[in-house]
Amino acid sequence: MRAGSGGQGLARVAVVVRAGAAPLWWLGVFAAGIGALVPGPAGRRIGVTAGAALFLVALAVVAYVRRGRYRELARPAVRAGRHDVLQDRAVSMRTWRRRHRWWLLLAFLAALGSAFAVPVAGGLLLAGCGVGLWLKASWIGRLEQAGGILLWVRVDWLSGGAGSPAGKTVKGYRTTGIAAGDATPGGARRRASALT
Repeated sequence: MRAGSGGQGLARVAVVVRAGAAPLWWLGVFAAGIGALVPGPAGRRIGVTAGAALFLVALAVVAYVRRGRYRELARPAVRAGRHDVLQDRAVSMRTWRRRHRWWLLLAFLAALGSAFAVPVAGGLLLAGCGVGLWLKASWIGRLEQAGGILLWVRVDWLSGGAGSPAGKTVKGYRTTGIAAGDATPGGARRRASALT
């Protein structure tokens, strides 16, 4: 399924979801580490306690929100055509991160700024969002494995707005066999031995 007339560029749904997980996690950990050095008025103990609660709330919300929408889009998914172009995992990751770099920077700066009021909390909130995305991608992977398929979304539907694979611009998914592409169910990198 490579380039040809009438084909669509397709990105893996789980890969797009997973793309923000690592940046949010590491930026959150970094912001929390810096925040621990800032003597905010709330104090470190309160900051860590509040941050742990925010971490768990963010994790749960990000991991579970819009699952119904993903199922709704996956249910009527049609088979990818012969001329559809399957986007590499690295390209999908790079594209998402490039489009969201300013949002990631603003989130990091906000987490740092919050440390002057409540140390550590903002960073842990950001890290919780990252873990939530990993869990959501893993859930999508289980959905894919249960159906024996991989879910793909048209690249042009991700070009505007937040670029979410469950956003308003997305009308449906396409599917391939479980071995297509260079990412496993859930969006992790497929081992080189599995590609040969």
